[in-house]
Amino acid sequence: MKRRIPGLHSWQPDDTSLLGGLFLTRVDKAFFRWQLRKPYLELRFVVLEPKAYENKAFFARLYCTEKALGKFGRFLRDFGYDAELLQHDQVDVKALLGLRGVVRTSHVRVNGRSFQNLDAFAPEAEWETLDCTAMAHADERGGRDGL
Repeated sequence: MKRRIPGLHSWQPDDTSLLGGLFLTRVDKAFFRWQLRKPYLELRFVVLEPKAYENKAFFARLYCTEKALGKFGRFLRDFGYDAELLQHDQVDVKALLGLRGVVRTSHVRVNGRSFQNLDAFAPEAEWETLDCTAMAHADERGGRDGL
């Protein structure tokens, strides 16, 4: 059986939902994805600031491989994850929900798929300082530099 779907041949992925820059965020959802070679934590972030992006959401991955544990640990510490759980090498997905912190994001296209990158993290308390610094860099160079 054949079915006609108008516009299917001209559909292009919508990269406008990908965010790049410095954002104060909250973890809204978290899921472990246990792939054989590269297990990862999939996170849904909601932007709290800047106001122009408030309540926009994006998904990003944090890999749990041995090579990526440093970045994963920095994320947990900067977002205020429970130190006792971290001390015991435990990650509780429910304990991640609601955590807040600063992220610098970018996006990349690999094999026709778009991915949101988490480039750097900082504690929520540093948002005002980082945001002002980013604005100063934007004034100097015409673009946002971030962390």
